[in-house]
Amino acid sequence: MKPKVLVFSGYGLNCEEETTFAFEKAGAAAEIIHINDLIKNKKILKKFQIMAFPGGFSYGDDTGSGNAFANKLKNHLWKEIREFAEKDKLIIGICNGFQIMVNLGLLPALNKNYGKREVALLHNDSARYIVRWIDLKIENNTPWFLNINNISLPIAHGEGKFYADDKTLKEIKEKKLISAKYIKGGICNFLDLKANPNGSLENIASMTDESGRILGMMPHPERAIFFTQLPHWTYLKEKAKREKIKIEEEGPGLKIFKNSVNYFKL
Repeated sequence: MKPKVLVFSGYGLNCEEETTFAFEKAGAAAEIIHINDLIKNKKILKKFQIMAFPGGFSYGDDTGSGNAFANKLKNHLWKEIREFAEKDKLIIGICNGFQIMVNLGLLPALNKNYGKREVALLHNDSARYIVRWIDLKIENNTPWFLNINNISLPIAHGEGKFYADDKTLKEIKEKKLISAKYIKGGICNFLDLKANPNGSLENIASMTDESGRILGMMPHPERAIFFTQLPHWTYLKEKAKREKIKIEEEGPGLKIFKNSVNYFKL
């Protein structure tokens, strides 16, 4: 049976269709549901195994990216979301979704203290909205990144600079909650881009809670599910032809969604 995925929508989230498509291509059964419909019928949550907060600009990023949407969830759905988080289920937040989860206190949730805001995603050092590709080194063994060591994905954000105070950052590192860091890898070298696009502390691009089942990430894996979405796919295609290597149809991001589906097949 296919695992069922709940993809949030509403109030400026705008990547729900791409996220749904990526989950379905990976083998899941995904459904887009508006936050107001969930508030009206909270029991809907019980039929899902995976919860996804997609990217976008919820509430126009007023009062800070993801903050207003997180407050709506906290005021109307917190009990149900916390119960979901504490069960053997998966949750992912991508870009604005990551910002929502941080404001909601789903991440890092040190000592399983869900609901307390402990870190922040601040304005990029450039004070600009950045759209480009980055390279990541995977740091911990979250089910989402199973059998992935390095990956290249696109970013599109204005507030992606990870910040935590010294004490919190020390505990995050000790508990190994950093799931991916920006590195100078294949695409950054190819396009001559610096590794860290936003000034994040410790080059942090992604993190989990202590269970590893709850993942937040600034890059967009749903925008890298096809080979032809890579910025240098034409070069790779010609290189593969000349070396007589099979050309892959799938992009790097699809593996993340497949891992979530496979988690429920084990």
